[in-house]
Amino acid sequence: MVAVTTALTTDASLTEQLNTLLQHYSAEDAQIIEHACLVALPLYQGHSTLTGADLAEHALGTAMILQSMRMDAETLAVAIMHSVPEYQENWRDKLASQFSPQVVQMLEGLARMEQIRAFSETLAHGLNPEQEKRDATAQIESLRKMFLAMVEDIRIVLIKLAERTQTMRHLAQAPEDVQRAIAQETHNIFAPLANRLGVWQIKWEMEDLSLRFLEPKLYKSIAKLLQEKRLDREDYIRQVIRELGAELEKAGIRAEITGRPKHIHSIINKMKRKGVDFHQLYDVRAVRVLVDDVKDCYTALGIVHHMWQPVPGEFDDYISHPKSNNYQSLHTAVIGPGGRALEVQFRTHEMHQHAELGVAAHWRYKEGGKSNAAFEQKISWLRQMLEWRDDVSQSDETGSSGAESNEEMIEQFRNELFHEQVYVLTPQGRVVDLPHGATPLDFAYHVHTDLGHRCRGARIDGQMVPLNTPLQNGQRVEIITAKNGTPSRDWLMPALGYLKSPRARAKVRHWFKHLHAEEHMAQGRAMLDKELQRLGLSNINLDKLAQHFHLNKVDELVAAIGRSEISHKQLLDALQPELPRPEPLPEIKPRPARRTEPGGILIEGVGNLLTSIAKCCKPLPPDPIVGYVTRGQGVTIHRQNCPTLQRLSPQQRQRLINASWGSTGKSAFPVDIQIDAFDRKGLLMDITNILSREKVNVTRVNTVSEDNFAHMRFTLEVDDINQLSRILTLIGHLPNVQQAIRIRS
Repeated sequence: MVAVTTALTTDASLTEQLNTLLQHYSAEDAQIIEHACLVALPLYQGHSTLTGADLAEHALGTAMILQSMRMDAETLAVAIMHSVPEYQENWRDKLASQFSPQVVQMLEGLARMEQIRAFSETLAHGLNPEQEKRDATAQIESLRKMFLAMVEDIRIVLIKLAERTQTMRHLAQAPEDVQRAIAQETHNIFAPLANRLGVWQIKWEMEDLSLRFLEPKLYKSIAKLLQEKRLDREDYIRQVIRELGAELEKAGIRAEITGRPKHIHSIINKMKRKGVDFHQLYDVRAVRVLVDDVKDCYTALGIVHHMWQPVPGEFDDYISHPKSNNYQSLHTAVIGPGGRALEVQFRTHEMHQHAELGVAAHWRYKEGGKSNAAFEQKISWLRQMLEWRDDVSQSDETGSSGAESNEEMIEQFRNELFHEQVYVLTPQGRVVDLPHGATPLDFAYHVHTDLGHRCRGARIDGQMVPLNTPLQNGQRVEIITAKNGTPSRDWLMPALGYLKSPRARAKVRHWFKHLHAEEHMAQGRAMLDKELQRLGLSNINLDKLAQHFHLNKVDELVAAIGRSEISHKQLLDALQPELPRPEPLPEIKPRPARRTEPGGILIEGVGNLLTSIAKCCKPLPPDPIVGYVTRGQGVTIHRQNCPTLQRLSPQQRQRLINASWGSTGKSAFPVDIQIDAFDRKGLLMDITNILSREKVNVTRVNTVSEDNFAHMRFTLEVDDINQLSRILTLIGHLPNVQQAIRIRS
């Protein structure tokens, strides 16, 4: 036994409790736990919990529960220090030099979980009856999911479950309103968590204790019935154990037989579910048989059925067909000695360990720095956590699966749990689940379509943020609206990142689709003209462009653009083939195409030629291009609709040669853009910040300001026309910017 230093505590009961705790750990692990006490216990002096229990006793009681689950020393240290952040300033910096990073991270995880307690309390007793019928169940389910989604280490959840169990043990000391609030929260949130994680011993205790305060009359009546028959029941169970043990020994089966404790919550649920009273239950008297292997389970079952008459319809094989949480056991009911109903369960020792400890079985404490846990992983229990709709009342026992090591469990938990959802809160504490990467605008449309249409700003945890800010788990989101606001077409542009949810995007498209036809056409025409001007495109065959979208008229085309039925990207892709082409080039005897610089340009029939990008039109992928053979300067690459080429004489046109873009890889192409804006402080910095985020190189800048109006000209190196369009769109949305377009030199 490790002796506790008097520096930790002078309280005799605490000293005895701590000595009992430390005797289960090696000297090295005991030192970690002792050091946690040295940090926490002096801070806890004179403080108590909500139930009125001494805070130091509460912390050590929580650690004792975790020790019974055979958790590692770091987990116990965090449990002991769980309230340190409340009483220690700069606790992260101070603990970081004394404990491992995992300890500090688990303490931070516990703090994050506490963020939702106020909201779960609201759900526990703040809903009117109509609200409870409509959505209380769904909200509680979302709270459980968010509870797990906010942590990265499963041990944090186990600490919280143990801490809540310790709270429930002393809840009788608290005022009545506190009793009911904590009991309701335990029943709604923590007991189902323990059930899904398979921590059976904690689950049953929390359920029974919460029922004691939520339904005190019913609880006391069942407890009284159990107590009145307790001695008789115990004598009966001893008789069953003697008779069954003798028969199993004759058959050569080594077995451990015990009476199975009955839980009041389970009894009441079964009475309600089957519509029977207490005296009609078959499993008030129950025994459990633990054997070495699976075949012995079935052999023992046959012996029991031979000894006593089975009750029809009361046999369940959870070994061949495990429950969703991987619980395995054989259940049967028989008419035992004296004609009394008796339930018998059969399972292996390994099955029993999983049923008792569940996930905690994976976190055996370390001895000599090496983990003793080496269980074969049978199912992916993390994915089973999503099946919250398995109501607690539908299962009498729980269990869970194994994992290979602490590190693998943490990584699996982080990577697989709730990776497709994010859980945020309304100002009223309601939980909203959204796709991962969702924004405040997605949140607004999820709450109500009209709220999304009128959305003009957002606050996250009280701070103003852009509408395209990705949301994180546990954040509180508040939407700022205009009185008569309408959606913006920019919200539908994927490059700007305003909307992640397909449902929200559909609502915005639906709004634009139902505008007046004249307005659709006007807006669509303006958008099309703006895009053609911005990209420096002209003489586009709009009739052919309309046919590309299976439309008969140009008016239908612009109306579809105005209704957002044709997206910005679809329009951009469709414009490329419609560019006017030059007169047919002279036929050249085909030879294998050769790649030449820059940017992987393919010159038909000619290889190893020097190429350069024409400064007059500065083509870039995927502009249709053509080569012009110069005298002594190789091949110059032009856009096919370059005005310079249109002015060539018939003799000069003989020098034109087919060219196309090859695999451009990461090549960059020069392009000129012009920005016109009302001059203001910080305008140039805002523009350069966009170019920096897009990782675009700027080779030339020319700015002129006249009468508070700025004309800016940049030469950029971009990858392709899609990147150019995105840059022009982002710059065009800056305050004071009138237009941002591509130009010719």
